[in-house]
Amino acid sequence: MAISCFYIPSVNVIGQHALDEALNFLQERGFRRALIVTDQGLVRMGVAQTLSDALARRDINAVIYDETHPNPTTTNVEAGLALLRRHDSECVISLGGGSPHDCAKAIALVAANGGDIRDYEGVDRSAAPQLPMVAINTTAGTASEMTRFCIITDEVRHIKMAIVDKHVTPLLSVNDPLLMRAMPASLTAATGMDALTHAIEAYVSTAANPITDACALKAIAIIHRALPAAVERGDDMAAREDMAWAQFMAGMAFNNASLGYVHAMAHQLGGFYDLPHGVCNAVLLPHVQILNSRVAAERLRDCAAALGVNVDGMNAECGARACIEAIQALSRRVNIPDGLRQLGVKEADIPVLADNALKDACGLTNPVQATHEEIMTIYRNAL
Repeated sequence: MAISCFYIPSVNVIGQHALDEALNFLQERGFRRALIVTDQGLVRMGVAQTLSDALARRDINAVIYDETHPNPTTTNVEAGLALLRRHDSECVISLGGGSPHDCAKAIALVAANGGDIRDYEGVDRSAAPQLPMVAINTTAGTASEMTRFCIITDEVRHIKMAIVDKHVTPLLSVNDPLLMRAMPASLTAATGMDALTHAIEAYVSTAANPITDACALKAIAIIHRALPAAVERGDDMAAREDMAWAQFMAGMAFNNASLGYVHAMAHQLGGFYDLPHGVCNAVLLPHVQILNSRVAAERLRDCAAALGVNVDGMNAECGARACIEAIQALSRRVNIPDGLRQLGVKEADIPVLADNALKDACGLTNPVQATHEEIMTIYRNAL
């Protein structure tokens, strides 16, 4: 096995009332000026102001940037960076799901390294650690609060840039399920299926290792059990807490084993059509695993077992098919759309989508390296 590096934030707090621990952490580190990066939904709900007030009680002056787009853009990064510089903020706090976290990472990275966020597309392109960052999660799926991945939409090229950089790993991640109670069922489902995708792609990745394997399989098992309950009963705090743990473990897995073509292809749909990332992943996931079953059938059989399938007596190929069927069954149960056509994806766009997907860094660790025609076929089958 090749040498593996394991990336994770220095401190991670998980559980009900974890937010209090995070605020104390900021105070103990002596921070006095912070930029809060969030979205308008959390501002309308009063969550951002509650955080700002709590910081003020700890003598930390915070300014709020709330223009983060659901697929954060280069314009969002530039605007947030300008606000940070005007207020001379010394740390960045992201509040929300993957979009605020990614936007905050990009702001903090450029603040420390200069230039433009486009300069950092790819793997480990930065020279210095980002500005100190604390990521406070309000969803259970993206794991962006604890990863070295940052996805930003380049509005000129209409693509999502994958920035994979050890320097965008937050200093502290916070997963407080009390902050997740207000997630609507559709968002709970989409983010939960995103977490499932992280775990499965990490498990079949060519960069998988024993630690990522353990995290991935445990995450899959918990998601199978807890996601339907969290979708059906949003105030089920046991299910919410289970999903907080599961998405974090899935994040540990893919943060170190990376991902595959599901994400590489979903990024293009988000950049091209501005579609929800988790839904795109959920629709593409079984179709990409059909391709992967050529070489990763045994691993997909393991995933089927984690998804509750009795695989005793099944050979690898049957186990892989059972995994794909179990993914589809879970998607139906949590009301994920049946295909990309329902999301507005056009068959005429598939050649350029496939071309861009093959350039995405996430595809490098997919167990099968596909041709352009094969990627186009997956998109068509997912319609």
